[in-house]
Amino acid sequence: MTNLSYLGIDISKSKFHAALQLHDKPQQKPKVKVFKNNASGFEELQEWLERQGALSVHAYLHEQGHCVSVVNPSRIKGFAISELSRTKTDKADAQLILRFCMALRPEAWQPPAPEIKQLQALMRRLEALQQMVVQERNRLETATAELQASIQAHIEYLERDIENLKQQINDHFDQHPGLKQQRDLLDSIPGIGEHTAALLLSEIVDWSLFDSPRQLAAYAGLTPRQRSSGTSVQGKPALSKVGNARLRKALFLPAMAARRFNPLISALCERLLAKGKVKKQIIGAAMRKLLHLAYGVLKSGCPFNPSFAVPAELRLR
Repeated sequence: MTNLSYLGIDISKSKFHAALQLHDKPQQKPKVKVFKNNASGFEELQEWLERQGALSVHAYLHEQGHCVSVVNPSRIKGFAISELSRTKTDKADAQLILRFCMALRPEAWQPPAPEIKQLQALMRRLEALQQMVVQERNRLETATAELQASIQAHIEYLERDIENLKQQINDHFDQHPGLKQQRDLLDSIPGIGEHTAALLLSEIVDWSLFDSPRQLAAYAGLTPRQRSSGTSVQGKPALSKVGNARLRKALFLPAMAARRFNPLISALCERLLAKGKVKKQIIGAAMRKLLHLAYGVLKSGCPFNPSFAVPAELRLR
């Protein structure tokens, strides 16, 4: 693997720093350059890499493809701590990411399918509009009489925009039958409705990339985290929360509903309650179980059926 060149990129709102280590010059210091975070900056990066000999012709690149990794910032931070790094600048961060990639060679990232990418954009826009409505309603409660009409008009405008966006989301599913089938499979699970199903599909991106439901739960930050050392540190188990926060948020209220209406999750919660688990632990387990069931119906292609025996890999004790 000595013929690999490595590129570390640290991105901010208006620009990004790139640090390049060429495979044929491993002893030299990395080359660092700043680019604008827009289309012209991306083209400039492409030209710069070609001049450095890191890239060959476009046709070859299209056939071979680049290996790209998207890394959780916590891993980069931990790597910086292990190096006892004291400098925190964009230039230093780009070189830090470069060293991280060279040392650990993180797993390759696969871009989402176009229909998933569009669904994710639609769902996140819907979330943003809904948050705006909540903010405006909070302002309305304390607004003066002169401002109330303006705020109410804005709320009504946002609500119309939300309804239009919901229709776009429904149309998007109608245009992609495979995606709609997956939504319907998830919708068959008590506790998960069409909105939650759409959220799960947009944030999971591709369930087939996960080898097991536990891997998917880890991706969502829903696996237990133990904290104990010797006899002095005996912390209570808790959710790791190292993962997709949007996915966890999407599962919270559905887990509350599933505790009442989903027979498998209801039974799980009763067992945990009998063992003396607190409400927070029970809801966390319900969220994890719900995600396990989601993985199960997507993998099997069969709607939820509580009378079926639960496969061993999907059991949550």
